[in-house]
Amino acid sequence: MPARVRINQRERLRMVSGIVLSVVVVAFIAHGFGASPPIPWMVASLGSSAVLVIALPSSPLAQPWPVLAGSALSYMVGLACAALVPSVSLACGLAVGLAMMAMLALRCLHPPGGAMALFAVLHPQEASAMAVVPVLSNVLVLVLVGMVFNRLTGRSYPHAQLRKGHAPEGSGGFTSDDLDAALTHYNQVLDVSRDDLEGLLHLAGKAAFQRTLGSLHCGQIMSTPAHAVVADTPLRDAWALMRRHAIKALPVVDEQRVVVGIVTTADFMRLANLDLHDGMGQRLRSLILGQPKRPDRVRGLMSSPVQQVQEGRHVMDLVPLFSEAGHHHIPVVDESQQLVGIITQSDLVKALAAAVAQS
Repeated sequence: MPARVRINQRERLRMVSGIVLSVVVVAFIAHGFGASPPIPWMVASLGSSAVLVIALPSSPLAQPWPVLAGSALSYMVGLACAALVPSVSLACGLAVGLAMMAMLALRCLHPPGGAMALFAVLHPQEASAMAVVPVLSNVLVLVLVGMVFNRLTGRSYPHAQLRKGHAPEGSGGFTSDDLDAALTHYNQVLDVSRDDLEGLLHLAGKAAFQRTLGSLHCGQIMSTPAHAVVADTPLRDAWALMRRHAIKALPVVDEQRVVVGIVTTADFMRLANLDLHDGMGQRLRSLILGQPKRPDRVRGLMSSPVQQVQEGRHVMDLVPLFSEAGHHHIPVVDESQQLVGIITQSDLVKALAAAVAQS
């Protein structure tokens, strides 16, 4: 069985009432002011046109140009085939096929047009050239009723197309050129405009991205255990701890493990390079200028205050902290403000890459 149409009861009622109203209005006008027999005052294919105009107002097949031009063109192709092709069977096939070719060429593909062409072949006496005016007037009334009804019920008709590039590039993990390449490879007619399809795919990609990354919290991507030191820790001990665990930052905490600062590899390289011994040049400079005062405890080197985040905070909130504020390591604390982990740029990049892959 086909998938269930995902519309609510209100939309179903809108569709049914709109189709009833539009066909009744067209029938009333056509019957009251239509042509006399044998010229038809109404054709059955108008019913399928009404379904498209009311139920699928955003479809490329239901727009005013395809409805009007597709119907008229197909009708005239059918008349020509009925007059020029002796075999009725062959005329039926040619009428529908040539009507399709003409509609594709003029960008007015409208499925009920095939029925129009077939009607002209099967009913040559009724489908005369004189019948073009009343038949097309029916279609014109249908389009006008569709415009009014769809607008009153909150539907755009004629459906305005999005400008190319209107949807944010990359918001769904693809670009407009990627979509064009996919459509070329698909090589089939879709009952949705190219721009609407792009917008829907971008929305779906954005929703998937928010579902995967938007639901992530800092506690889910932070690095643990959180190695830390107190302010009175000797710098050599702090440096050794960082080397031993291959980390580039150490949160500085108090007795309750509340973060009071942070010391990083850059701090050591800038102010206290503990891995290098004083050479002859350094000793001469010290003799002439005096021995520079260097800190020997973490408190003299750490940065304070330090940016920190709650473990329940959304990961998306970290993006501006890393990209704009220039942070490289952010300590993570719990509700008691105690250190529970640390998030690095690498942790964030891994989370973003996983979210993009899933979307």
